Amino acid sequence: MKLWGGRFEKGTEGLVEDFHSSIRFDQRLYKQDIQGSIAHARMLGKVGVISEAEATQLIEGLNGILKDVQAGTVEFEIGAEDIHMNVEKLLTERIGPVGKKLHTGRSRNDQVALDLRLFLKSEIDQTKSLLAQLTQTLLKLSEEHLETWMPGYTHLQKAQPITLAHHLMAYVQMFLRDLGRLKDTRKRLNISPLGSGAMAGTTFPLDREQVAVELGLDGVTLNSLDGVSDRDFALEFLANASILMMHLSRLCEELVIWSSGEFQFISMDDGYSTGSSIMPQKKNPDVAELVRGKTGRVYGDLMALLTVMKGLPLAYNKDMQEDKEAVFDAVDTIQKCLLVVEPMLRTMQVHRDIMAFGAKGGFTNATDLADYMAKKGVPFREAHEFVGRIVLHCSKEGLGLEDLSLSDYQAISPIFEEDLFSSIGIEHCVRARKITGGPSPETVFEGIRLSRQALDELLW
Repeated sequence: MKLWGGRFEKGTEGLVEDFHSSIRFDQRLYKQDIQGSIAHARMLGKVGVISEAEATQLIEGLNGILKDVQAGTVEFEIGAEDIHMNVEKLLTERIGPVGKKLHTGRSRNDQVALDLRLFLKSEIDQTKSLLAQLTQTLLKLSEEHLETWMPGYTHLQKAQPITLAHHLMAYVQMFLRDLGRLKDTRKRLNISPLGSGAMAGTTFPLDREQVAVELGLDGVTLNSLDGVSDRDFALEFLANASILMMHLSRLCEELVIWSSGEFQFISMDDGYSTGSSIMPQKKNPDVAELVRGKTGRVYGDLMALLTVMKGLPLAYNKDMQEDKEAVFDAVDTIQKCLLVVEPMLRTMQVHRDIMAFGAKGGFTNATDLADYMAKKGVPFREAHEFVGRIVLHCSKEGLGLEDLSLSDYQAISPIFEEDLFSSIGIEHCVRARKITGGPSPETVFEGIRLSRQALDELLW
């Protein structure tokens, strides 16, 4: 008989039994469910709702179940529907009628809300740890490539010369923001809904604060309706995960492009590449491509839960059973991606000479030529026009701006002097950009220092 079956005259149809059950996926919450139940039982004993001896019996029984589940000797039942009722059924079978007292002052509605919060709290910590490792690798690579010159792009067209360090540090800033969002979400979810009951609390004198303290939570929810129906914390995590995956996807997209024969800026390590079943010469950046592809999967998880929640009246509705699979999938996907991207980056080979050669093409120093004229007193808009004409001439002749002679420049304007060529040299173009956030090696080095400091603060 179902634990809730007193009101029913017939059993659940077999088809519905399978459709209704969530144990296939929510068994993943066994640890959090048992932790919450132990804290609840201890509190029931302390406030006198049950005896201290009964509380001890419940706690010992729950610890035994936890040990057996971790050992792989427990088989959950579809008929018991979910992890909460499976644990309660096992407990009652092991310790007898006292097991039926565990659910006093509690509903599965506030129980699952607690379990999911505890689960995400732990997984956010793990995700932050993996993301911090990736960020540290990027910082180390940036430090190694402070003077690895390369072209910067807009519209995927060569724009201005920068360094590989400057480029990689852009991703460091993205990932630091991701860490900040995860930290904020963790803070907001670290509240206990237990005691909200089904939706209107309970008449039992529960000490909700004691349970929260035991579980390492910062407080309790202040409205029982919201306590059981809120999934903002899960949506927040999925939104954070989606943004993080977007950042990973952008990074991987660039690695795919850079490793192509057309660019040849980098070579992926053999351990993070695959071949073709028909073309023996191929070395494909499949790992980067898969991360790029899995981004859509996490977006789908976010949209799935947003859609589930959008029309739900207060308080709990069975639709909310659909929250866990989306959360579990996003957690698994993002952590697997972080695990593989870090060593893929760490082991890639950078072709400095090819990057530097690429920085010299495409008139990447055109802006510096215009700046040179502006510093000589020519209004920038006029200088822009002059340089545009020079670029047009050089492109027709197959020349670079540095290939023209000083006399060629002076024929255009008398403002050009001997210092011109040093001003439009690629290294000078980068080194001269010392403004905060710019690509000069010394500026980027300071950015690395500040980013390491920010990373340390975000991990606390």
